[in-house]
Amino acid sequence: MNDSVGGTPPVDPLDHPGEAHNHGDLDEQANKIRAAVLGANDGIVSTAGLVVGVAGATTSTAAIATAGIAGLVAGALSMGTGEYVSVSSQRDTEEAAVAKETKELAEDPEGEFNELIGLFEARGLSRETATMVARELTDKDALAAHSREELKIEPGHYVNPWAAAISSLASFTVGALLPLAAILLIGADWRIPATFIAVAIALMITGYTSSRLAGSPTGRAVARNVVGGALAMGVTYAVGSLLGTAI
Repeated sequence: MNDSVGGTPPVDPLDHPGEAHNHGDLDEQANKIRAAVLGANDGIVSTAGLVVGVAGATTSTAAIATAGIAGLVAGALSMGTGEYVSVSSQRDTEEAAVAKETKELAEDPEGEFNELIGLFEARGLSRETATMVARELTDKDALAAHSREELKIEPGHYVNPWAAAISSLASFTVGALLPLAAILLIGADWRIPATFIAVAIALMITGYTSSRLAGSPTGRAVARNVVGGALAMGVTYAVGSLLGTAI
């Protein structure tokens, strides 16, 4: 019986708007999330270390603000540029691999077809079934079939360096604003402890988020994040205090 009887059309099991169904889409999402989490973490730690270090040398709010804002701008641009260069290199590698596969298909289609059969057999299919699947996929789109099975790349769906760069730049800026606001909005007597507390809370959040994304133990990731950030602030504060006394 036709399932569309009664006015309800058959549902395509792959028709889920907004849901990623190919390797390229998943890579793109993972890429943006990774860049955002790392960017926020870097923004928190580097800016906190910078402003706490300057605060150890001077109580001048203007000096601390100047250093903090300069560090925020420089760090955000550095993170964005770094992500763009890194992801661009990954994209170039993916495109080169697909181009090589295109050339191999043109030069030796039979050999590539047998290779595809072998890949399906390695995944547990019988020779007969593997040959049938390889034939159907090859007839539909030979390049896509080989790229997916051999390279784990979806042709035309490559990682976007601009998405990673913007995500990293924006998240660094957001992360950096927290310690900067904490140290500038609190009086001189309490600005250092307040910044340490604000940064510790923020690092707990980024540590928890990163561990959930990676599927790793939460407690270890949070502790590592907080201890690392506290150590960075402690060292820079000590250096700033020493320089402030010596100069």
